[in-house]
Amino acid sequence: MSHRAGRTRWRRFAAVLVPSIAACAALGIAMGQGALAASFLISGQRFQVTADTLTARGLSIYGMVDVTRQGERVPVQVTGSRHSTISGLCESVVIEVPVLGPQTLKLTGGDERPVEASNLFLDTAFQSAGQAEFRGLDQGIAQGEITKGPINPGDRNSPFFDPNGFGQQATSVTLTDVHVTAVALSAGTFSIPGLRVQIEHGRHECS
Repeated sequence: MSHRAGRTRWRRFAAVLVPSIAACAALGIAMGQGALAASFLISGQRFQVTADTLTARGLSIYGMVDVTRQGERVPVQVTGSRHSTISGLCESVVIEVPVLGPQTLKLTGGDERPVEASNLFLDTAFQSAGQAEFRGLDQGIAQGEITKGPINPGDRNSPFFDPNGFGQQATSVTLTDVHVTAVALSAGTFSIPGLRVQIEHGRHECS
């Protein structure tokens, strides 16, 4: 009986987590090949992103509304950059597994050499940094007039993109002690030296 229970629990565990790992691997491959779609329906689940330092050249910040497969609308702030370097990267998402409880899928890298990304877009619900140093900053620019940083092509064609809305841009920015709650991340390329992906029982989110 215990053997059957163990097999059943493992199957439930695998049924929930294996697709997540596969999706994570596919995301990394797509990013590396620059093949990630410009826009996509989000799951709606939030995940944590932290970094020791993040330097971005060609920065854009604007408001958007993402949509889940169920049609739920999720207001977000999109932060885009033409080129980014990230040290001490950590991404984590907590997955609720029946019977086993919460499991944390965590991705880390960029400790010895920084992560490099091009055309990086973070759709966020919360952002904070211990220190932020902007260069060539423009606040209050119309979103349709942003030129220093990129606009996601999928966003520009979206009915939720307001070209007259409030936007920000900068030539570059350096952030330290970065904490982000995101609902989506996309990039043209995403190179992660020292990549590690692991699953931990319980809640062990990036901090």
